[in-house]
Amino acid sequence: MKSSVLRNTVSVLATVMFLSGCSFTEEALWPSIVGEDTPEEATATAATAAAPVVPDTITTSSEVSSGLPLLGSTIFESPGVTPGQPTGTHVGKKVEELRGDLSRLQARLIHHNNNLQTQRNNARSSAGTYHSIIAAMNTRLQVGTTPGNPQMVNGWNKAQQELELVGASITNLNSLSNESAATSALAAFVLDSAGATYELRGALDEDHRQLSVLEDEANQTVVILDRLMNELTEDIARTQNYFSAERTNLTALQVAVDNGEFIGGNLGNRTFGIPVPPPPGGPAGLVGRQPPLAIIRFDQPNVNYEQALFTAVSRALDRRPSSAFDLVTVAPARGNSAEVALATSKSRKYGEDVMRSLTKLGLPASHVSLSSTNNPGAQVPEVHVYLR
Repeated sequence: MKSSVLRNTVSVLATVMFLSGCSFTEEALWPSIVGEDTPEEATATAATAAAPVVPDTITTSSEVSSGLPLLGSTIFESPGVTPGQPTGTHVGKKVEELRGDLSRLQARLIHHNNNLQTQRNNARSSAGTYHSIIAAMNTRLQVGTTPGNPQMVNGWNKAQQELELVGASITNLNSLSNESAATSALAAFVLDSAGATYELRGALDEDHRQLSVLEDEANQTVVILDRLMNELTEDIARTQNYFSAERTNLTALQVAVDNGEFIGGNLGNRTFGIPVPPPPGGPAGLVGRQPPLAIIRFDQPNVNYEQALFTAVSRALDRRPSSAFDLVTVAPARGNSAEVALATSKSRKYGEDVMRSLTKLGLPASHVSLSSTNNPGAQVPEVHVYLR
């Protein structure tokens, strides 16, 4: 559907590397990145490039199952407080006071549980709505639509709003974690006070019996509270992982909406190695000396280069996860100094656009650099992409 548009708007010079040396081929659609392939593998690669391309779907983090964050499901119930009869002793009065402290402790536990279940339900609901919107957008993008379709943009904005609600639940869960920590301090006080009460003189057997029951219930409450805090910590970590992964996916989806079709799966979901260090003398010195992975020529107002660039970068990362990419803007060095400066500034802007496209698609900033140079042989502003 988009092939005629791409042929008219993008000129990508891709590098084909063989064991015997290097050669160049110009492809209007898909840059070819061939490592140390045999002739048979090169033929198979060419056949694959000519075949229809099935767009990748937006994937999610490994922490996510069925599109939703994996949150806990335990309901934390209070063990209750057994009432007791006044004995009229000083120890009996102390037991009554501790029974009131334990009741307040368990009331806090009930409040924390209710708050936790509410935040879990809110996060699941927002995530479910978010994925419903994304699924509808994915279906539309699979068949293609107009670039920047207002309906798609509106869907993307709604998805972002739902995802931000998931982010808000992380803030609420963190606040709940702080409240639970304060409650844990109260629980420790109740247990310590119960232990100290055994040492008081003038107690009846009934006082110690009631105190023993209270101490058991306090211990049960502490165990339940500890479990709540542990699950709460896991929920926060999982929700943060989910939120971070989906924000990256949503950014990559924005590129697809801008283009009206899938560019590819999010690069941010890959496992990246430590990036290769930059070449000696800087990337700009590679122009004219080393074959680039791709050349994007900005000879028209709107150059649709994202798909070709994504394919080139993705294939390179398939072969070597530690790959890094140096973008070099090449400006025509013709005319007077003012004209050269203007061309350099224009080329730099194009380079910044290309770099933003890569980061939107999920490539870490540590794996891409941008530099500039001038070349009398350049007819139009160009961005050279070098693999390191």
